[in-house]
Amino acid sequence: MPLLHISLRAGKPDAYRQAILDSLYRAMREALNVPEGDEFMTITELEPANFRCGNAYGVTRSDDAVLIQITVFDTRTAEQKKALYRRVADLLGESPGIRPEDVFVNVLDAPKENWSVGHGLAQFA
Repeated sequence: MPLLHISLRAGKPDAYRQAILDSLYRAMREALNVPEGDEFMTITELEPANFRCGNAYGVTRSDDAVLIQITVFDTRTAEQKKALYRRVADLLGESPGIRPEDVFVNVLDAPKENWSVGHGLAQFA
């Protein structure tokens, strides 16, 4: 039940943004075994004045950096998360062609009772 928020600089074409969504969905299916149709993702495009990525931690980022925040059930293992990071970077490199240095991923763990996916119910609690 991942929930993704993706931020990038404005100006990329629709096909580029769709490729990001498709690659992330594929990475989650492969690394986290999310079910078919489990796609809850948003992309926020920001003007350059509202988007800044530094070059900390020995990574030189470009203006094509993408910030990805993924909220998941708190049952995911460290191994699953590591596999997800690798798969995300690989697939975004393939399509739409984002350099691995420009892929920033943050995973947030949330207990199952913190989720309602509709009807005002806590479906996983």
